[in-house]
Amino acid sequence: MEFFRTLEEILTIAEPSDKCSRFKAFYQAYLADELSFEHTHEALTFEQPSYALFCQLVPPAVVLKRKKLSSDRGKAIFLHAIAHIEYSAIDLALDTAYRFKNLPKAYYDDWLSVANDEVRHFEMLEGLLVEMGSFYGELSVHNALFEASMRTLELHERMAVVPRYLEANGLDATPLMIAKLRHLKGDEMAQKIISALELILEEECDHVYKGDHWFKYACDARNMPYSVYFDIIEKYYPGSFPRKKDLNMEARQKAGFSCNELKRMNTQAECN
Repeated sequence: MEFFRTLEEILTIAEPSDKCSRFKAFYQAYLADELSFEHTHEALTFEQPSYALFCQLVPPAVVLKRKKLSSDRGKAIFLHAIAHIEYSAIDLALDTAYRFKNLPKAYYDDWLSVANDEVRHFEMLEGLLVEMGSFYGELSVHNALFEASMRTLELHERMAVVPRYLEANGLDATPLMIAKLRHLKGDEMAQKIISALELILEEECDHVYKGDHWFKYACDARNMPYSVYFDIIEKYYPGSFPRKKDLNMEARQKAGFSCNELKRMNTQAECN
């Protein structure tokens, strides 16, 4: 089994259970050192995300807005949105391992480990959706995360945009989601969602940390200052920094952000 060609096949699988089961078998083969590596393989630039075959794609502004979390419908919409992020994150992690060649083995170790986490997160959330009488693909979704991956085809840009920006934003947003759900006293499903989000938050911090490590690796290889991060984010997401929204200072510092970076992101940030 060849590493990059097999990843390419997995990336193009649309049906979630097939993709997840195929990845698990692949990952076990990887851990058992049963794969070959052809670093001359040329990566494809995908025209559409794999989930386009079973999800209705709409612009982000048109995606169904979350209703009150106190209603079953509101929780189902919320769960579907988070499940979509996690399913998209599977392909993001797989593409990150697939696209970039001739890197240390630790690089592929890291991003397959991330993909394994994302598969587990998705299956956990999908199970809650099914428990509520819904399923992934019932509601329309956007493909903003897919587009971000296909626009960042250089390693330093991919690491800046996906783990260090998009996933790091999740470190800020997830505690706010958990806090809203905590108000639903006695709501069993709300408690299950909180447990899932707490696990995701803990493991996503590690994903951002891995992205931080490989961003700095890529910058060092190009003799670039780490401050190029802000140039990259301004290029793809103009006006993102500085911002007034609170940052999850503890999680971001744990994930590798320096105090100087955090102060550039939010001029009111207090850190050491």
